[in-house]
Amino acid sequence: MGKLRILSGKEVCAILRNHGFEQVRRRGSHAVMQIKSEETTLTVPVPDHKEIRKGTLQSIIRQSGLPRSEFEV
Repeated sequence: MGKLRILSGKEVCAILRNHGFEQVRRRGSHAVMQIKSEETTLTVPVPDHKEIRKGTLQSIIRQSGLPRSEFEV
C-alpha cells in the first residue's frame, strides 16, 4: 500500500469524474459527486479545499468504492 498524495478538492473531483461520477450540486465549500447504477446510487461529498486531510481523503475513497491506488503517489 502506497502513500496517499496531497490532493485538492478539485483534483479529487477530477479523479471521481474520470470514474463516472458527476457533480450534482455544490453548496458552500462542498461539491457533491454522484454515480448511479441500476441497483444503487453512490453519493460522495468532497470539500473544495486546497489540501484535503488524510482522514477525509480516506473517507472519500471508502465511500466512492474506488481503489486506493488512484489516490496514491
